[in-house]
Amino acid sequence: MSTLVPCIIAGGAGTRLWPVSREAMPKPFMRLPDGQSLLQKTFTRAANLPDVAQLLTVTNREVFFRTLDDYRALNTAAIELGFILEPFGRNTAPAIAAAALQVAQRYGGDAQLLVLPADHLITDIAAFAQAVDSARQLAEQGWLVTFGILPTRAETGFGYIEKGPALNADSFKVAQFVEKPDALTAQGYLDGGLHLWNSGMFCMRADSVLRELEAHAPQVLDAVSHCLEHSQIFEGQQQRHLELDSASFARVPDISIDYAVMERSQHVAVVPCQLGWSDIGSWQAVRELTRADENGNQCTGENVLHDVHNCYIDSPKRLVGAVGLNDLIIIDTPDALLVADARRSQDVRHIAQALKRQGHDAYRLHRTVTRPWGTYTVLEEGPGFKIKRIVVKPGAALSLQVHQRRSEHWIVVSGAAQVTNGDRDLRLDTNESTFIQPGTPHRLGNTGEAELVMIEVQSGEYVGEDDIVRLTDIYGRVPV
Repeated sequence: MSTLVPCIIAGGAGTRLWPVSREAMPKPFMRLPDGQSLLQKTFTRAANLPDVAQLLTVTNREVFFRTLDDYRALNTAAIELGFILEPFGRNTAPAIAAAALQVAQRYGGDAQLLVLPADHLITDIAAFAQAVDSARQLAEQGWLVTFGILPTRAETGFGYIEKGPALNADSFKVAQFVEKPDALTAQGYLDGGLHLWNSGMFCMRADSVLRELEAHAPQVLDAVSHCLEHSQIFEGQQQRHLELDSASFARVPDISIDYAVMERSQHVAVVPCQLGWSDIGSWQAVRELTRADENGNQCTGENVLHDVHNCYIDSPKRLVGAVGLNDLIIIDTPDALLVADARRSQDVRHIAQALKRQGHDAYRLHRTVTRPWGTYTVLEEGPGFKIKRIVVKPGAALSLQVHQRRSEHWIVVSGAAQVTNGDRDLRLDTNESTFIQPGTPHRLGNTGEAELVMIEVQSGEYVGEDDIVRLTDIYGRVPV
């Protein structure tokens, strides 16, 4: 069979899983009870398939380094990693178009693209591999193949696929795609046996999807092709990434592959499957991953409960006491608390959307923020000051940078810091410090073998994260 390139689509803020999922730390990075993220599980499923030439990921450039960190822990077979880095989201049609163009150019039009959302959970790996094999055989014949999940309930939160004529023992031509139904319609779909949940997974030859894009969404294909011509490719050891040009990508239509192609094409097939699949699309779906106690409660972290029933409580850092509660979801993070009616877990997105409209940082960032060099945690902030705990990985370094409206005081807690402060280069050991005036070029690095931990005290008229000018950066975050 021809070359296979799994393409992991890792985008979206996962607003229904706020406050754990946020724009800068979206749902694919959520840790499940076994310690792995949804992204890592997707990587493992894809990497273990036969004929894999490269594992391609389309994601936001802001989470590129966090994605690399998740992959490195698992990539023992040293599979080549490819990345397409979007400056901002434009939905799935542009992402898949960019992936297909890149795959066709590198591996030929007959190479197969296996599109996998990064935020789905699949527990039956053997069934997944079998479904992929069935899909690849159809894709070889020119079909655009989707995976339809056999419904187990009258679900109103998913789109559906209606089966048409059988193509073989394992697959059907798609009669139509159906939007999320109301409860009565969903029950009819469940009883009728002709409808499947739309998983958002696809398998198709690169030349097939490009042909269908040309036929049904030429404006998408043309705009993405133009963008690629103005984008930069970076090559590294077993790693290749394409940074999409912001100006031309902004002119690409924002549209899903379903609307752009799948609902219009006459060459779409579906493979029905039962994979132990969940899109982990709400806190109700998350709680179903954990066994309930005798009172119907699922809890993580330390808690003391009295007369509490059918509640989901997630508080890994703080003791929770609860009395006389029923059917609630309680999610506690260092900077935000969610309390919701368990029957309305889909409505959590309204909280996240309201925070976005307000420009509140809790929509975008956690108190602990991941950077390519490590992490920082905001410990305290107020008018004119901010205190951070900064952790720098061995061998890593922050950019050489300048702040115009704030000073910084650095104090080393553990490890040794290599510091540039204006025209001075110095080494700071535990309990040593340095003060950086506004407008002074400065850099922090860790040349040791252990993590560097330090406290940063910012003070000034403005302490926002956008008061930064990067002069040089080893991670390529300085415009050329």
